[in-house]
Amino acid sequence: MAVLFLLCFCMGAHSQDTKVQEERKARLEREIAIIDRQLADNASKSNTKLADLNLIRKKVANRKELVAQSDRQIRKYNDEIYLTQLEINKINKRIETLTEHYSKLVLSAYKNRDARVWYMYMLASDDLGQAMRRFGYFKNLSTQMKDEARKVLQAREELEEEKEKLSKMKKEAEAVKAERVKELESLRKDEAKADNVVKQLKKDRKKYQSQLNSKKKEVQALNREIERIISSTMKKSGSTSSSRKTEVDTKLAAEFVKNKGKLPWPADGAVVGRFGSHRHPVYDIVMPPNNGFDLAVAKGEEAKAVFDGVVRQVMVLPGYNQCVMVDHGDYFTLYCKLKNVKVKADDKVKTGDVLGTVDTINGQVQLHFEIWQGTKPQNPESWLK
Repeated sequence: MAVLFLLCFCMGAHSQDTKVQEERKARLEREIAIIDRQLADNASKSNTKLADLNLIRKKVANRKELVAQSDRQIRKYNDEIYLTQLEINKINKRIETLTEHYSKLVLSAYKNRDARVWYMYMLASDDLGQAMRRFGYFKNLSTQMKDEARKVLQAREELEEEKEKLSKMKKEAEAVKAERVKELESLRKDEAKADNVVKQLKKDRKKYQSQLNSKKKEVQALNREIERIISSTMKKSGSTSSSRKTEVDTKLAAEFVKNKGKLPWPADGAVVGRFGSHRHPVYDIVMPPNNGFDLAVAKGEEAKAVFDGVVRQVMVLPGYNQCVMVDHGDYFTLYCKLKNVKVKADDKVKTGDVLGTVDTINGQVQLHFEIWQGTKPQNPESWLK
């Protein structure tokens, strides 16, 4: 009973988890495909190595996660195969017992197949009660044989079902193992590419550090400008702190907070630049803080509002092209590196409304996205679902 319960529990847990795993696997593979397209587009360009390194490192991270996911799936299949084999062994023992009992009934029926023997056996009874019991025995013998035969057939059908289930699981496990081998091979190739890019960056250190310094200045300028605009917006609204005064703003901010961890993503892509301060992986330089994240997306990908709000400003900033700032009460979201912007200041937007198309800048198709609470930048990944 305990084995059966454990088998049912594991099968149920597997079916529930399968959908989540499939969705996560699809997302990881989709991100890898986006990165591959960008790397292919940049293959002939020598000035994109800094960006390429981030893309390849993200791709390597995705590959490792896919391999880890395959390992988890293989372990689950092994557990389920083991439990199913135990159930098969249990059914086999039950069939042996039923078959033995059935054989005894058949033998007994064979011995008493002559009706005259039946009559003599009943007439030899000591009393009427014994005769009735013997009569009942012969009468029920045929019924018992049919019942036992049915039980044997049912057990054998159950056995075949379990064997089919076992065979299917073994095939699926082998498929996952084969896929894991391919992922490991792809991972080794991607790690080799990353090592090659690092060597080139070290070789041409002066050239790429100059690019890096320009990038640092762009990030610092963006951070200053965004903080200035937010502070200015808040002063115009009559607030001297991060708390807004109007009832509408307060309600909107409260709704925004309620949706923390559930906001939709502004675009479909792979996070290649994370929130906060980080050291450069090659030059060991502390980069200016990233007040949001950078999302590598496919060409033509649209940036969408993550929540209801009002467009406060559409601006152009060096290295970031057009940026859209949306006010959500006490919170702000920022969408940069856009072209074909479809909104203007004071426009009201709803969750999912298209703000513009992600532009290609220096070979990169990346949306820069930020969330601010007043003048304090937030980690977007903690707010998005």
